[in-house]
Formats: sequence, C-alpha cells, structure tokens
Amino acid sequence: MVDMKRDGEKPPHDWNVTIGQARRIQEKLAGRVRLSRLISRPRYVAGADVSSDRFGARLFAAACILDIADMSTVEEAVASGLSAFPYVPGLLSFREAPVVLEALKKLKAPFDVLLLDGQGLAHPRFFGLACHVGIWVGKPTIGCAKSLLVGECADPGGAQGSRSPLTVNARTVGAALRTREGAGPVYVSPGHMVDIESACEIVMACSAGCRLPDPIPVSYTHLTL
Repeated sequence: MVDMKRDGEKPPHDWNVTIGQARRIQEKLAGRVRLSRLISRPRYVAGADVSSDRFGARLFAAACILDIADMSTVEEAVASGLSAFPYVPGLLSFREAPVVLEALKKLKAPFDVLLLDGQGLAHPRFFGLACHVGIWVGKPTIGCAKSLLVGECADPGGAQGSRSPLTVNARTVGAALRTREGAGPVYVSPGHMVDIESACEIVMACSAGCRLPDPIPVSYTHLTL
C-alpha cells in the first residue's frame, strides 16, 4: 500500500479549493519538485490513468504495477469518486489526482517509479499532474502525455527512440519522444524525483511496441471494460 503520509508529513493541501486557490497551490508546491538522476534502472513500474465524461462529476481511476523484466502484471487496482472541481486546462490534477491517489492506495506491492498519462514539468506553472501526484506519494513520477499542453519542440526523428527537447519559457522541461516508428511522439516530462534523461529511458523501456508505455494502456483497459 502506498503511504500518503510519509514520516509524519501532513498532506500538502485540501482538495476542496477554488480555481484561484488551485493556481496558487501549484505555484507554491512547484518549489518542492526535485529532479534527480535515477541511480539504477527500476524493475517495478506503476502506471495510472483516469476515465470520465469530460464534464461529468464521476471519475474512474485504474492503476497497475508491471515487472519490466518480462512486462508481467504484478498487481492491479481501481477506484472511483466524485469531483466537484471543473474541467480547467492546466488544473487537471485538482480533478483527477484524488481518484488516482485512491487507486494507488489500494496497491499492496511496492513499486519503484510511477507513470501517469499527463504532464509533469511541461505545464504553465511547471506543476502538472505527475508533479502533483509525485509530491503526495514521494516516489519518482513521470508524466507521459499524448498531446502538448504548453511549450515548444521540434518534431523528433522518425526512428524509434528519437527525441527533441521540449521547452517552456526557454526552460527545458522534457522531450518529444518517438516511442514507436510510424506513430506520433509522446511528450515526456519529469514529475518528481527523476530527471529528463531517466524519464525518457524508463518510458522507452516500458514501450514494448506501443505508443504509450505499457503501464498506462494496461491501466486503461480496466477503464474500458
């Protein structure tokens, strides 16, 4: 089970906030994000995804842990909940993070890294979903998005593994990464406790022929059954 209150720490904030308060929380917590190179390659990688009617209140989250030695599934969990927070670009974590955290709480097996279908540093306030969840769980967390929310990048080369820097206000925050030849790139950015190089390496290690790294689509299958 993921411990959301490590070493006696209090949760960073309450989730029942206004849009203005949410922006200020992001700006404050962005200073707590740490970027660091992973010393060793992780073995157990978790992934989580969320499904909902875009403007509906009920959300469903699924999480799974894969052993990337053979891409086998170690554990899976699902959760659902109601969110009063509206759909606002740039504030997605206030809508989705609570139900993601509920799904992660149900995982009993440990994991080394968490992948989320969303942004990390590639965000207007450098605090996307992967940063927000990473701060709560205290684990290396990576954002891997299908579309660009903010920033600039050149199209990476066509070969698998090709990438180009992603910048926001002249700050390099991630990369456009070609995980599969012939498919569009994904946008990888660190969330917490990982750097850009490590994030891209982990995403590639988990992308066994898929555009998105395997823990994310495996999670998504539970949301579409």
